[in-house]
Amino acid sequence: MSGEEHRLPETFPLPTVPLEDAAARQYRLMECVARHFEGERLFEADAGVVPGLGRPRTTAGVEAVLADFFGAEAAALVQGAGTGAIRAALSSVLGAGDPLLLHSAPVYRTTAVTLRGLGVAVTEVDFNDRAALTEALASGRFTWAYVQHTRQRLADSYDPGEVLAACRAAGVRTVVDDNYAVLRVPRSGVELGADASCFSLFKLHGPEGVGVVVGAADLVARVHADNYSGGGQVQGHQALDALRALTHVPVMWSLQSAVGAEVAERLTAGEVPGVAEVRIANAQDRCLLVRLDRPVARELPAVAARYGAAPYPVGSNSRYEIAPLFYRMSSSSLEAAPGLAEWTVRINPMRAGADLVLDILRRSLHDLRETHDLRETGD
Repeated sequence: MSGEEHRLPETFPLPTVPLEDAAARQYRLMECVARHFEGERLFEADAGVVPGLGRPRTTAGVEAVLADFFGAEAAALVQGAGTGAIRAALSSVLGAGDPLLLHSAPVYRTTAVTLRGLGVAVTEVDFNDRAALTEALASGRFTWAYVQHTRQRLADSYDPGEVLAACRAAGVRTVVDDNYAVLRVPRSGVELGADASCFSLFKLHGPEGVGVVVGAADLVARVHADNYSGGGQVQGHQALDALRALTHVPVMWSLQSAVGAEVAERLTAGEVPGVAEVRIANAQDRCLLVRLDRPVARELPAVAARYGAAPYPVGSNSRYEIAPLFYRMSSSSLEAAPGLAEWTVRINPMRAGADLVLDILRRSLHDLRETHDLRETGD
């Protein structure tokens, strides 16, 4: 078997942010910080359910910075990272039996749990088919639609901004899962006109478990009202930690995207023996999908770990992840294309340069080739 029958589909990566623009974003974020924080408050943090606010003053200040930065009316920090943010936003506007429009593709598993728990009536429409989307929106059945910014299927090609514009024109409000996209693409969902962007700040080098809903004032007010328990608050020190981490993320992700493009170019040129095909894809996080010339994709992560690679994610671009990630394809991608599991590995450079990524891949494939040759000869 050569794996040719499991060729990778054409992918349609989302646009990235050039380094100069990423630096400008960092500077603009700091301008927003200066508008909402006097200098010494960046070294102080409170805790608790402050009367009149229902959350720490520091947390409310960071929320104001994020709303300002993303051009939104309001923001709410929540526990539960990206999953918690999505759950908070959807549960604030939907109840059991309410209709919800979403893309006809395997939904991210934690989102599927949220949808099942809410008991919403899901209708799937192929967002790649503009006519089908227009017809569904014109039916008048939907008040809300849910849009995942990054790709659910490898061959997805829809423009999230166009989908959101179509929903808005039809009077359908939108919640966007911006995990793996925010600050990596030029504009997030709320900046494209969505009613809410939901994402994990843990995936942006913030502390564990912190997420955010950024968007329309009425939706965010309901999120705050529902999250009335003291134990459910993001405390002030967590909020400040997330804000500090966020300041370097735009530049970091711009560099990471550039390294990914360089690795793809060098692999396509044949620099590493054993690679049959490569694609850049937003398969959840922006990554390289590398199809091998032997069915050793399941074995490769453990071998690559011996040369310094991370064999599994922690939060997908969390503060813990500095080594390049060599990992299986995402569950949602494999659900749509299960035959790729033996042949294709997912690689994310993280903080590494192209030379290290290619060296780890080269050495790992060399070891696997020798191991398989020994098996075939019976030695």
